[in-house]
Amino acid sequence: MKKILFPFLILFIGLFSSCEEVIDLELDSAAPRLVIEASIVWIKGSTGNAQKIKLSTTTGYYDTEVPIVTGATVFITNSENTVFDFEEIPNTGEYTCTTFEPEIGKTYTLNIIHNGETYSGTEIFQSLAPITRIEQNNNGGFTGKDIEIKAFFNDPADADNYYLYRYEYSNEATVSYNVDDDRFSQGNENSSRSQNDELKAGDLIELTHYGVSKQYYNYMNILIGIIGNSGGPFQTPPATIRGNIVNTTNPQNYPLGYFYLGETDIRRYEIE
Repeated sequence: MKKILFPFLILFIGLFSSCEEVIDLELDSAAPRLVIEASIVWIKGSTGNAQKIKLSTTTGYYDTEVPIVTGATVFITNSENTVFDFEEIPNTGEYTCTTFEPEIGKTYTLNIIHNGETYSGTEIFQSLAPITRIEQNNNGGFTGKDIEIKAFFNDPADADNYYLYRYEYSNEATVSYNVDDDRFSQGNENSSRSQNDELKAGDLIELTHYGVSKQYYNYMNILIGIIGNSGGPFQTPPATIRGNIVNTTNPQNYPLGYFYLGETDIRRYEIE
């Protein structure tokens, strides 16, 4: 997994200069695009009925606030034409549904109507093999002295499977993401592992496995390669990465974001 790199501006000051001048760069700005955070996750052991979709727009480089999108019409239909309406929480840009019905292998279509334009994306609900155990190795890493955590699961042998792993550490402010597939472990035991080389006794880890489609695996692989693994893939991406949602009214005004549906397994572990 890659560590995110934060760019720094190196300011060269002449030997004979006695003052600094602040220069504001004039950057080209594009028209705002709709940003859609539509991750429908079914946590193992829950009903999966409560779901949320967030809408915002892209903004200028120097802007500090992310503009929310209100007043949109948001709903999801399944392959049996059952409609799940997402109602807006006033003035938040968040749209919720408490009656969603998750079903593995079923096709779902997201529809968003905003400013007279319709956005649509289709995806299949993905399954996930449950986490079977978590192991701690106190002799891991390159030095053989780092604490390493692995979460194991049994990969199904009857299909090609793709995974997204999320690790959140109590001793770091960032979250780590990585993607994986079963090319070399199909039908065998597989695992995710921590990427924090400064773990110590008492630290807490929240680790999450997601079952994802091949298309979402490819999307996340590109996104992680751009921003590193310490960011939020369900947040606004820093570059124009096209997802699986299209503007059916005006294709040139395409949105950013991805419509994803899948099972997840979440575990919390304390370093011993």
